[in-house]
Amino acid sequence: MEHTVSRRAVLAAGGALLAQNLRADEPKTKLKIAVFSKHLPFLQGDELTAKVAELGYDGLDLTVRAKGHVEPERVKQDLPPLVASIRKHGLEAPLVTTDIVDADTPYAADILATIADLGIRRYRWMPPGALKYDAARPYDAQLAELKPRIAKLAALNEKHKLCAMWHTHSGVQYVGQPIWDLHILMRDFDPRYIAVNFDIGHATIEGGIGGWGNSFHVTAPRVAGIAVKDFYWGKGAKGTWDRVWCPLGEGMVHLAEFLKMVKAGGFDGPVQQHLEYPLKTPEATYAAMTHDLRVLRSAMAQAKL
Repeated sequence: MEHTVSRRAVLAAGGALLAQNLRADEPKTKLKIAVFSKHLPFLQGDELTAKVAELGYDGLDLTVRAKGHVEPERVKQDLPPLVASIRKHGLEAPLVTTDIVDADTPYAADILATIADLGIRRYRWMPPGALKYDAARPYDAQLAELKPRIAKLAALNEKHKLCAMWHTHSGVQYVGQPIWDLHILMRDFDPRYIAVNFDIGHATIEGGIGGWGNSFHVTAPRVAGIAVKDFYWGKGAKGTWDRVWCPLGEGMVHLAEFLKMVKAGGFDGPVQQHLEYPLKTPEATYAAMTHDLRVLRSAMAQAKL
């Protein structure tokens, strides 16, 4: 019987071979690197997971949030097949990114139950600006008021054996922005259930020359995830200074120094790669991902991570 090979099968085989060759040329690292699916909104389903595998990543950090790859209200239906596709392509699903603020966030219970059933043990919570300080009130009192909400989420995480990682951001009056406040907020909670996702790009924006290092040291015992991106300070059209996101290794982030701290702290993953600088086309996005992944893998290999 004559067998017909589809064009799609040929392309898939070619993509798999390209991915294998890319990985063969890369420095070897112990820790796995996942890319944030936010940067690939133009890909869905199997196309998304196949492309991430082709580009040489180890895993995918899926957006399970409004306008993400999985909408919260459809998490039970849509997340399992997408995770199955991730694993079919030899990737890992070490975490998801959510809009969860506390246990009462709509669909939070559904999201946590679903990821637990899928064997995903970590998720990012607290989107940027979700909680802001009231400058007219003492900050310590506001932090104390937040602890019961965290306690309720911690209990839900313990039930499902999950770890919620608060992603560190930069901004104005965000709770968690200075990072020392996360130490105050979380020190009474078990780090297996309430933890930090340390973003070295945002931490450098807020920490300048050395404050980012102090921030990492104070939170290191409960850092359960790390996000990597780069930036420099520049002036906008109005002449005001602002952060300018850029390719990894071209900005102000002290990547090698940071990774030495990560190694010394015994961190075991996951590492997430973010690309916040403007990319106008899918092709430009893929080229940027390839560049930043190679820079990150090289730096991690030198740090023996």
